[in-house]
Amino acid sequence: MSSGNEGQHQTFTKPAFGEKEATELVDRVFGLKVSWIRPLPSYDDQNFHVRVSGNKGAAEGADEYVLKITNSEDSQEPDLIEAQTQAMMFLSAEGFPSATPYLTKDGNIMSLESGDTGPENKKYMVRLLTYLPGTPVAKIATNTQIFYEIGKLAASLDKALSEKFHHPSVKSLHRGQFIWNLANVPLLNQYTYALGQKKYREVVEQVIEQFKGKVTPKLSSFRACINHGDLNDHNILVDSSSASLENPQYRVSGILDFSDMSYGYYVFEVAIAIMYMMIESPDPLSVGGHVLAGFESILPLTEEERGALFLLVSGRFSQSLVIAAHTALLYPENKEYLMITAKTGWKHLMTMFEVGQAAVEKTWFETAKAYTNPAPA
Repeated sequence: MSSGNEGQHQTFTKPAFGEKEATELVDRVFGLKVSWIRPLPSYDDQNFHVRVSGNKGAAEGADEYVLKITNSEDSQEPDLIEAQTQAMMFLSAEGFPSATPYLTKDGNIMSLESGDTGPENKKYMVRLLTYLPGTPVAKIATNTQIFYEIGKLAASLDKALSEKFHHPSVKSLHRGQFIWNLANVPLLNQYTYALGQKKYREVVEQVIEQFKGKVTPKLSSFRACINHGDLNDHNILVDSSSASLENPQYRVSGILDFSDMSYGYYVFEVAIAIMYMMIESPDPLSVGGHVLAGFESILPLTEEERGALFLLVSGRFSQSLVIAAHTALLYPENKEYLMITAKTGWKHLMTMFEVGQAAVEKTWFETAKAYTNPAPA
């Protein structure tokens, strides 16, 4: 869910390769013969699931890949894509279920290719990433166990990146005005027009004002780190590690889409995870406590960070809903995918504000506390 660096959404072009062109691309750039290909949904890049035949250079069983064609704007920042890809390779080596790139015929992790989709002949960065097995969280009946695991994952992942990932390209993750960085909620003001004059717009404007007053001045007191930035319900894959159909135990089997990586703060990652897991729960207001408990089992939050959580979660809802509405106006043909979050997102954001910060925080913090002080049997 990338794009919008420096807040400019209008400049990117989503790639529009056909299956035939994508097949030829895999052959020409990576030297692999495609036996099967199908498009995958995406926000502003283009992804294909491909199966290849006679793949001698890959690891045993690695015959399925995702061909990732980055949008034209982000393709102009090779250092940033390099950082994202190196981070994926680093995390995979650290034992996280992250994809790794299949090298081009020239031995590189990516290649800049012409799109031939218009008179401008824009160029797109192309990568071939290992295909990760599993089911997106968006497609399972979620339970408290997976919420806890995802909270734990969010903390472990940021901690590993921040403490051990030292590739030279990492400096490109200082992304300033990147619209998806949670610090930049105030930048949404330039896109709220896309909501029209509905009550939704009033709530978002309220979030922005409260954010500017209560969160922005405290950012310097939060602990800084590298954020994945988009641990949403479509970017986390799981598989069931138990045979029980009534109470399945899930484990994370894949972490996708590192295109929103940037320098931020640990509390940002837990807020983002809470927001997206709320979308997948029939009891959304309780979700935050389980995600928080998992996160704090690795990295307890400070009082300042906890105090900002409500507005950070509200801020991420606002980012997702406003940017989707804005982008859908520009690209109506992709509206169905862009508006996935909006189906329940508005309802959850409105409910949070109706219930109020104090009551929502009480639920979250009491739920999280119960993990450290379990009730006597």
